[in-house]
Amino acid sequence: MARIAGIDLPRNKHMDRALTYIHGIGLTSARQILDKVDLPYTMNSDDLNGDDVARIRQVLESDYVVEGDRRREVSMDIKRLTDLGCYRGRRHRMGLPCRGQRTKTNARTRKGPRRGAARRK
Repeated sequence: MARIAGIDLPRNKHMDRALTYIHGIGLTSARQILDKVDLPYTMNSDDLNGDDVARIRQVLESDYVVEGDRRREVSMDIKRLTDLGCYRGRRHRMGLPCRGQRTKTNARTRKGPRRGAARRK
């Protein structure tokens, strides 16, 4: 099993899909990486040899921000918005959607479970 950027790539998956398990790498980025190292998209992650893994690691380190650095970057962006007190920062602080979605009937993922009206006896 190949280990890249601190992540064990899943077994028996095509490489373009397996690389997306790394935080900060999507399908488009994964295909660009494979193009740079001259590997087919349909190659299984089990079939990688040490040289292929080393080339992928080298491309990731030189051109992409992944895993811990990427998570830190995103959290610092959210913290900056929150400290500024702009609209998006306030929405993050209140735990509401930031990108214009309606909140009267939806947004349960951000708002949490419904709290019904207080029951009277």
